[in-house]
Amino acid sequence: MSPGGAYASQLWPESLRVRTDKALATFEDGLQALVSPSDEDILGVVKRLVLALNTINQQHVHTGQVGYETDEREQLCDYIDASLSEAGVDLEALAARQGIGRWEVTDQWREW
Repeated sequence: MSPGGAYASQLWPESLRVRTDKALATFEDGLQALVSPSDEDILGVVKRLVLALNTINQQHVHTGQVGYETDEREQLCDYIDASLSEAGVDLEALAARQGIGRWEVTDQWREW
């Protein structure tokens, strides 16, 4: 394995990628299942994803592996934002009703 490949496998271990992909797929399914959702419904789907990602990250860090780094954390937040927007959620309005900024939707649960 090349040094670049070894670095990538350490930074993004397969178990982290697979489990993260599964959590994101579950999130997408949850968003698609929403019909005329309330803010609580939408935030419930977000909360379940964030808590799943917290668990994934904690388990990797606990075993001495690398968890989510700054770039990955930002990409995950961008993904959540984009997914909500694609699902038709007016994220600005949702955030305003919750008394938070658009980029703070995950903050109350996020540990990564």
